[in-house]
Amino acid sequence: MTEITVKFITLGCKTNMYESEAMAELFRRSGHEVVSGGAADVCVINTCTVTGTGAGKSRKAVRRAKRQNPGAVIAVTGCLAQTEPDEVRGIGADIIIGNDGRSRIVELAEAALSGGRRNIVDDIMKVREYEELPTAVGQSRTRANLKIEDGCDNFCAYCVIPYARGPVRSRPLENITAEAKTLAGAGYREIVLTGIHIGSYGKDLKSGLSLIDVLEALDGISGVERVRLGSIEPPVITRGFVERASRLKSLCPHFHMSLQSGCGETLRRMKRRYTPDEYYRAVGMLREMIPDASITTDLMVGFPGETDEEFEESYGFCEKIGFMRMHVFKYSVRNGTEAEKMPDKVSERVKEERSRRVIGLAERMREDFYKRYDRAVLPVLLEKRQNGVYHGTTPNYMDAYMRAEPGLEGAEAEIVFSASGESEIINIGGR
Repeated sequence: MTEITVKFITLGCKTNMYESEAMAELFRRSGHEVVSGGAADVCVINTCTVTGTGAGKSRKAVRRAKRQNPGAVIAVTGCLAQTEPDEVRGIGADIIIGNDGRSRIVELAEAALSGGRRNIVDDIMKVREYEELPTAVGQSRTRANLKIEDGCDNFCAYCVIPYARGPVRSRPLENITAEAKTLAGAGYREIVLTGIHIGSYGKDLKSGLSLIDVLEALDGISGVERVRLGSIEPPVITRGFVERASRLKSLCPHFHMSLQSGCGETLRRMKRRYTPDEYYRAVGMLREMIPDASITTDLMVGFPGETDEEFEESYGFCEKIGFMRMHVFKYSVRNGTEAEKMPDKVSERVKEERSRRVIGLAERMREDFYKRYDRAVLPVLLEKRQNGVYHGTTPNYMDAYMRAEPGLEGAEAEIVFSASGESEIINIGGR
């Protein structure tokens, strides 16, 4: 077939980003051109539906792509395609691929250019095999996402993702390490482990493997200098896990541990599988055994039935933990979840007020954390440069800003860290 141009629009999480890059690689290997702007022959929208807002943005993206690319094949994949395929077809999709079958996207796109419209959304709850995609080498110059599993078995009361992604499917360890070697050979200095619920890695394999085994396998690979975990939850953080993790040279001391609420009663209604006390103990173990560990989290406000007293309990718990960074979001209804039918919905006005308060607390906690490292000598990876200033990240995920000449993207520097201004580079790559 003659060369076609393909454009990707990706919404949502790091897993979606990984999958979009992998699908782009499939098109490249078939002799097609992946473009970043302008019109294209094929427009692939990788959708999100984790919140009502995310689903709304995904629908708008499909409509916009249809409007801006007249005559193009519109291929829609991801979580919205999986959960609402009929609606996706109604707003303009020519190809609909759920969360299994992405490996066929090139053949489907080529067929659609000849007039074929396809829907290959199957029952995701029956899928048991991890779908391999090619190594994504078109990512940023500094870090690469590496997907190690798909699916989630937790069925939290507010979440539609288990229905969108299906059961846990762990990737074979040898395939993970092979991709890590490829990424290291391509010059990536940092690898971010991603998936839908990476803490569940191995539970379906029945071999005894778990997330810590993945980390240990990556630690011995030449060229893999930093390994950063994606989101995990407190049950992963056992003393055995932390003792083994503390011996790893490549593991970044940054743990994004999802909280959702610091109130035990709210967590119970959410059907989360831990208590505030268990969360607090997990944080204590990490800080005890891993120097410089930073803890980041997600917090939901306005879950059905969240009283003023429950919110204050959650707020106080966050303050006690002292997070380095928080992602704060307001509860939004997802069709088909248990929470959709719960009484005592919280008003938008109250959710907004609570959100503002927690965001203010998060800013203060971040400033306090940064001040501990003011004038400390730290390693940092140089990332994007704008107006002569690089942005970079320390191993524990603090932002740093430094002036340096062009062409240093991806280099590791040693800096005198500034908590509030520009940091000073004192060494770059041994120079």
